[in-house]
Amino acid sequence: PLCPQVPYQPSSPRQVANTLALLRGRAGKTVDLGSGDGRLVLEAYKQGLRPALGYELNPWLLCLANYRAWKAGYHGKVSFLKKDLWKVNLSDCHNVIVFLAPSVKPPLAAKLLAELPDDARVVAGRYPFPSWTPSSSLGQGLDQVWAYDIKEVRREAQ
Repeated sequence: PLCPQVPYQPSSPRQVANTLALLRGRAGKTVDLGSGDGRLVLEAYKQGLRPALGYELNPWLLCLANYRAWKAGYHGKVSFLKKDLWKVNLSDCHNVIVFLAPSVKPPLAAKLLAELPDDARVVAGRYPFPSWTPSSSLGQGLDQVWAYDIKEVRREAQ
């Protein structure tokens, strides 16, 4: 697939809070696709979502994420990996956070549906998945986030 350059915008504290609220009470491996400076991964770990990891291609942001993890005392507890999200297998991920541009959403939707387990939940920030119906949503405007339960999305797609 094409890899459009996604401009980096750090999530606001409200976006982070809304995202984690939609994952509250869940368990299992949590990944942030395009994890930026790592703030969502660190918050996920703090709230008990483990293992928590982020995939990010920008070396400066990876550096910043690792520094923030170290500063928070989470060094070695969370992971930030320089990997192309199109090449990562997501079949063991139960919680997926996606704050990526609209152009990435359609090919990503296909990848997530093909790989994620039935009990997985995807939380999208800034832009919803155009072809999916969210199971819930929180916030307004730029702070809005949408949650999708993969089992429901698959049922709808059939």
